[in-house]
Amino acid sequence: MSDLLVVENLKKYFPITRGIVFQKQVGAVQAVDDVSFTVKRGETLGIVGESGCGKSTLARCLLRLLDPTSGRIIFDDRDITTISRREMRPIRREMMMVFQDPYASLNARKRVGFIVAEPLEVNNMGTPAERKRRVQELLEVVGLNPEHYNRFPHEFSGGQRQRIGVARALAVNPKLIVCDEPVSALDVSVQAQILNLLKDLQREFGLTYVFIAHDLNVVRHISNRVMVMYLGKIVEEASDSDLYRLPYHPYTGALLSAVPVPDPELGRQRKAIVLEGDVPNPINPPAGCRFHPRCPNAIEGTCDVIEPPLVEVRPGRRGACHNPLQSFVEAPAPQRESDPTAALG
Repeated sequence: MSDLLVVENLKKYFPITRGIVFQKQVGAVQAVDDVSFTVKRGETLGIVGESGCGKSTLARCLLRLLDPTSGRIIFDDRDITTISRREMRPIRREMMMVFQDPYASLNARKRVGFIVAEPLEVNNMGTPAERKRRVQELLEVVGLNPEHYNRFPHEFSGGQRQRIGVARALAVNPKLIVCDEPVSALDVSVQAQILNLLKDLQREFGLTYVFIAHDLNVVRHISNRVMVMYLGKIVEEASDSDLYRLPYHPYTGALLSAVPVPDPELGRQRKAIVLEGDVPNPINPPAGCRFHPRCPNAIEGTCDVIEPPLVEVRPGRRGACHNPLQSFVEAPAPQRESDPTAALG
């Protein structure tokens, strides 16, 4: 399977300036710092992490909604990092986004037919009659009534609005869809409906997803690989089965220990990892490992001085830690168990 998206050493810093007339840069918010990864065609890469770790900024850089500070973004064998808006325009129809808030991402003054048809109109695809027919087909594909073409967004529930957002993203037959926490504002039962819809659409249309979420259970349900971010950097990347059963980085272990388990006996046996303090300031991140001020495994004189490189700790798995939870030097490949968090007990 070939790579659809390749990201190399991507950085996004937001400058902090002082002064009214002669603005002088006095610092920068290091939202995304030296991130590299690949996404293969037809797979789903899940990205998890706390609020403020740079997930949404990374998503907007991938689609060139934000210009990266440095690094490279290669989409479908083409470097799109620095190309102009005119050159980017035909590529945009191949990269779409489903936004987090279904109540804010739809224009309340426009009817559903206009909202879903807008990408078709912007890209000059089809006649008005063909666009209307396409929109009605898309509404049916995402489980809505095609007769709702003339309704306004306020006439739909949250889950139905997010389905409208998915239909809009599918309108121009994209290759890549970036989902920025698409289910975080929805009830659990509605979350399951949207996730199952996304998986069905992926099988039907061969879509590739970059799926961003806080909830590790959500990411586990939909992703093939999971990438964990902390304060703008990747700390771990692995397949879903490896990461959930044997977390490598202490931060990943802390995230997994907070996931509820639907088994009272197992839940009582597990020991929650409580992280002390808050996420450090991205304007002035800590020296060495950025996680060391909150890490229960931190080694004084090493973790607070030397930044751990992101290395391949076993085939298909990367981690950045001086004192990890697991050692994979001679460890056999883990087998999937009925409970992926059993190793955290």
